[in-house]
Amino acid sequence: MAGGRPSKFKKEFIKQAEMLCRLGATDKELAEFFEVNLDTIYEWKNTQADFSDALKNGKSEADDLVEKSLFQRANGYSHQAVKIFNHEGQALEVPYTEHYPPDTTACIFWLKNRRREQWRDRQEHELTPKGQEQLAAILEIVRKVK
Repeated sequence: MAGGRPSKFKKEFIKQAEMLCRLGATDKELAEFFEVNLDTIYEWKNTQADFSDALKNGKSEADDLVEKSLFQRANGYSHQAVKIFNHEGQALEVPYTEHYPPDTTACIFWLKNRRREQWRDRQEHELTPKGQEQLAAILEIVRKVK
């Protein structure tokens, strides 16, 4: 017989948690929703395989949506929209195409994460002759201490 208090976990939490994760919920927000401690969410993830899988699936879908949106923002995109005007007391709906130009910040973010070697922020330092002399002196002191 296992000790401790009975688990508050219910099978219906699986679907609820997946839907919440699709909407971007974090583990902390899940804990608040289910009215449990954050450690309880971690425990359920470790002991309830279906619950853990549901969280992974929901979070993956949310991440995929954000990735797609970032990609569109980096490249620019267009979509159909409608403007509504008041014309002689009547609503007049005018369809048009909304254009969003590429966003430089989104481009940089994408490239720094997808092509780290080419786009990471680098700091390259060159030693001047005086700097090389100082480094040699420091290395000599380290050798003597050993």
